[in-house]
Amino acid sequence: MASNQYLTLNSGHKMPIIGLGTWQAPDTEVEAAIDVALEAGYRHIDTAPLYLNEKAIGRALKRWLDSGKVKREELFIVTKLPTAANRARDVEATLKKSLADLQLDYVDIYLIHSPVTAVANEDGGVKYDADGLMVPDLEADITTTWTAMEKLVPSGLAKSIGVSNFDQDQLERVLKVAKIPPATNQIEHHVYLQQRDLVNFCKANGIVITAYSPLGSKGLNKLNASAGINRELPDLFDIPEVKEIAAAHGKTPAQVLLRWIVENGIVIIPKSTNPERVKQNLNVFDFKLTAEEIAKLSTLDQNFRVCDWSLLRGVERHPEYHF
Repeated sequence: MASNQYLTLNSGHKMPIIGLGTWQAPDTEVEAAIDVALEAGYRHIDTAPLYLNEKAIGRALKRWLDSGKVKREELFIVTKLPTAANRARDVEATLKKSLADLQLDYVDIYLIHSPVTAVANEDGGVKYDADGLMVPDLEADITTTWTAMEKLVPSGLAKSIGVSNFDQDQLERVLKVAKIPPATNQIEHHVYLQQRDLVNFCKANGIVITAYSPLGSKGLNKLNASAGINRELPDLFDIPEVKEIAAAHGKTPAQVLLRWIVENGIVIIPKSTNPERVKQNLNVFDFKLTAEEIAKLSTLDQNFRVCDWSLLRGVERHPEYHF
């Protein structure tokens, strides 16, 4: 049975409040995860060229659409404009490449993945210098890129458009030139990184927040280590307050962490390829947190960013890098 919990975007379209995140989900796993998710009731799938899995997701979606088990209008598919294509001239062609990989005619929302822009190398990926550092593109401008994004809506390539990893300053600059305002800002958001000022700014301006890494992404430890980043990440499931509330409701810590975000009116895209966890992450609508429990979880903020942007070596040399 499909989940029927939505938020209405400023574009008028409805966005399922829970989606399946697919970052770090390789081809070998993501097709099976899509099958499990759609069977469980997910209709919102989040991907990006950076994740290197759009083709696999496209194969899974085509199977479901061709079988008639799901209609295209029932799905909500999200992909993103990558850092190496974050220029006005590259917007349309880059989306069309994603659509070809996803085997779709349109996406439900297309996001600027990051305000940072890198020079592209010959294959379209990020260009690195002799020291292994990202070569920043200092000529690209997020406002002109946004103007190009707006053209995707009347052309029918995207139903809605939005941004990801933008702070208030960057959003204000976009809003000043926007004829179509961003429908969502996808940011890292969980009990240890609540970003309340940014969340409140977005809500005041009709921009829905989408929370990535809502469970903290402890699995990033392995990726960090492979990049030489020695940084221990917290286990949000092991927070005493979270475990206490989970026990009180007969739920898992993950379900409590997700429910807290949903009750704050924020979209979540937890990533998992484990069939049971995929199902559990959707099952957060049969209980409510008390006001006291919500307040207790809200006191846990540590301004701790799990996703380490230093994985993109040299990113700090770009003026739009504000973390």
